[in-house]
Amino acid sequence: MVARVYVPKDSAAVAVGADGVATALQAAAAERGVALDITRTGSHGLYWAEPMIEVETVDGRVSYGPVSAEDASALFDADFLEGGDHPSRLGPTAAIPWLKRQTRLTFSRCGIIDPTSLADYEKNGGYAGLARALSLGGETIIATVEASGLRGRGGAGFPAGRKWRTVADAALAEKIIVCNADEGDSGTFADRMIMEGDPFVLIEGMTIAGFAVGAKRGFVYIRSEYPDAIAATETAIAIARRSGRLGDDINGSGRGFDLEIRVGAGSYVCGEETALLESLEGKRGVVRARPPLPAHRGAFGLPTVVNNVLTFAAIPFILDEGADAYAQHGIERSRGTMPIQLAGMAKYGGLFETGFGLTLGELVEDIGGGCWNDRPIRAAQVGGPLGAYFPPSLFDTPFDYEAFAARDGLIGHGGIVVFDDTVDMARQARFGMEFCAFESCGKCTPCRIGSTRGVETIDRIRAGIDRAANVAILEDLCETMKYGSLCALGGFTPYPVMSALRHFPEDFGLEAMPEAAG
Repeated sequence: MVARVYVPKDSAAVAVGADGVATALQAAAAERGVALDITRTGSHGLYWAEPMIEVETVDGRVSYGPVSAEDASALFDADFLEGGDHPSRLGPTAAIPWLKRQTRLTFSRCGIIDPTSLADYEKNGGYAGLARALSLGGETIIATVEASGLRGRGGAGFPAGRKWRTVADAALAEKIIVCNADEGDSGTFADRMIMEGDPFVLIEGMTIAGFAVGAKRGFVYIRSEYPDAIAATETAIAIARRSGRLGDDINGSGRGFDLEIRVGAGSYVCGEETALLESLEGKRGVVRARPPLPAHRGAFGLPTVVNNVLTFAAIPFILDEGADAYAQHGIERSRGTMPIQLAGMAKYGGLFETGFGLTLGELVEDIGGGCWNDRPIRAAQVGGPLGAYFPPSLFDTPFDYEAFAARDGLIGHGGIVVFDDTVDMARQARFGMEFCAFESCGKCTPCRIGSTRGVETIDRIRAGIDRAANVAILEDLCETMKYGSLCALGGFTPYPVMSALRHFPEDFGLEAMPEAAG
């Protein structure tokens, strides 16, 4: 009998030794004359337990983690192939509390299947959504997406169905589907996890989008810093094409759709959809003035759907299970689930998919476990490097688009970076402006010049030079950048700056914000 062990090849797991673990397990098995089949999967997203391996037993999969290559012999000695006891034993995978508490709709297969196996994908529900989509017209597909309440998971939270309908109704016959896989926010890794652990779900979602709006071709724009995601997605596209899931006649339906990958050079601003389209066309990644919107005139001058990986990856579930099955999760206008990524000082860093509505405090203190060094949490930044810093006094905020906006915050791509009480928030505010200055495409003055002046102004405040006057200048700069910038890079930079100043004035040498002190 051949024993089966699952070892992740997700790049985060590989970074902490997963390849060495796989090699050591195979060698230890050979020494003992044990027939061992090692299947390389994606990650479940429990990065605090990586490398996390699983063994298939008569009672289901049992997990061990974190393990190292040096643990291989001890694992065999502990009879881990039968689920035996070992210090790294986490127990039955499905029963791990951190995983069991989640609502996995988009990430239901990550960590479970071999991402290069179409058979694995289909055995676990894959391509059921496409099969249903093929029986429907574009109007019905779009109406289903609208009814689900799905909003773009790339940051703005714009209703996905409304964007698709705009493209479908555009006068030009040829349409384009573009996936924004230029995941560049600090503390985010959900897009990469999907592409490395379940790439067929992205392909299926984009194919359904193509059928919905009448597009026959699409592009996946991936940042160059994701070589493993690029390789995994390229492999999956080739397999899908060979099996008739992409091409001129998908599943014998007579309808065609095909995909290709374009690799970006790593510019942060190319995560903005119009700069992405410029780069996709082979030009310098510079933001376009709008209108026209990409839905009217996007890639190569054609009506274009631009959504990110998580948006497209949610589509197969919605088409397979129905709009109501998706919309029953979440709160208010934030429907469905959000893959929340916990990073920074979080004790239990990783991906946690759940319905909207949990509070920020529940996410960082309960699920995230607080700080790994057991120091107090001082702040959590939600939404990437341009997200606001929330102090513990705001941890009662529900994870919901409108609730965060009401408190001058952003959900963004769902990344949460936790900071302990040693963080210098004035330095973090300076980093926000410095980051904007470095990453600006240079097209608009508020972003290009305002961010540079912002760094200088914060330096004067930190040095104690006429603090009240310079705070007033900083506020004015932020106001100009917020409302005068062409895109969200300059427009969102005020969020980290002003939240740091408002909630942590002492780090700027202030007893309180000047207007409050007066």
